[in-house]
Amino acid sequence: MNLTDQLGALESSLDELILAAASIPASPESSPDSVADSLADAAGEPATAAAPVVEGKPLVAEEKPTLNVSRPEKNVIEMTIGGKSVALSPEGVSELIEELSNARASMDAEQPGGLPPGWRFVATKNPVMATQRYANGDQLLVLRHTGHGWVPFSFSPNMVIEMYAMLTKR
Repeated sequence: MNLTDQLGALESSLDELILAAASIPASPESSPDSVADSLADAAGEPATAAAPVVEGKPLVAEEKPTLNVSRPEKNVIEMTIGGKSVALSPEGVSELIEELSNARASMDAEQPGGLPPGWRFVATKNPVMATQRYANGDQLLVLRHTGHGWVPFSFSPNMVIEMYAMLTKR
């Protein structure tokens, strides 16, 4: 199952849980575990400690589920949304980064023009690079970042000159 299928299944299961939670009446005597069991029964799945329960009350449809990202092992990232978890391997993380990057690039809100204060990043020293020249004179530069993977940039001839000047300025 690829990442898109996994996220689709997670979203579908989350919708089922939210609907199930909305239909279970909360009583003062019900414990979080009994509510989780009821949710699991309604959704047709086993109960887990991470069922969508807030302070002993089931998650209602108006409440938005939260995303929790954890790292249970060195080579595993676990994402939990509304009590449903997906474990991602390094390949799955790379696929998610690529899909999110493509989606983000198509959104209307631009990335900040400058570096935001407190921005955290991992820099890749001496990355592997590849270049390609287009017929119109533009240059493609692809850099391999340790976290983001292959990151492509396209430069006009004037920008290549400006970048060269910036990199060789003393």
